[in-house]
Amino acid sequence: MRWSPDARGRLERAAFELFAEQGFAATTVPQITERAGLTTRTFFRHFADKREVIFAGREIPDLARTMLAAAPAELDPLDIVVQGLRQLAEERFEGRRDQVLALRRVIASDESLRERDARKRADLAQAVRDGFAARGSSPTEAAVLAETTVMLFHLALEEWLTDPRGRRMADVVSDQLTVVRSVLGATADPRADGPPPLSA
Repeated sequence: MRWSPDARGRLERAAFELFAEQGFAATTVPQITERAGLTTRTFFRHFADKREVIFAGREIPDLARTMLAAAPAELDPLDIVVQGLRQLAEERFEGRRDQVLALRRVIASDESLRERDARKRADLAQAVRDGFAARGSSPTEAAVLAETTVMLFHLALEEWLTDPRGRRMADVVSDQLTVVRSVLGATADPRADGPPPLSA
């Protein structure tokens, strides 16, 4: 058996090239391995199927759990969220804008990939929810923080990918939090003591 240095990386690069050239549905595993100069047996040592080239692993949910467990106990929950997302942006996304943009286009082009992407979002939300629950947050607080984390992450990702100014994604995370706070503040009526009465 020949040694294949960086086999996983070669397979990923070949797959993404083919996805971009001819679409996800039209790309086959043999085409990927031929482009990479490897065997199908090698492919299946690294990936269960071609979708796993895009979605392999639980890196981001696992990273979220690690960050939450390591955050100082006295840190404000929303600060934990923002610091975690900024760290994620720096470690996983910065410098890879073109690659990530191409990947998001592939996902958007295929219904099964969009469904899988939605499940990955749910995995991240559950990881954050579990992490805050372990820190002592109530179930409702943990749920709100989890959904806020996922919302901020995807708002920041979309803005970063489409912003012509080329800002760092970590800075976009902070900017999007400011927008969310502004929107929530604008929709709150400080004069109201409770919900409006129901009309007859």
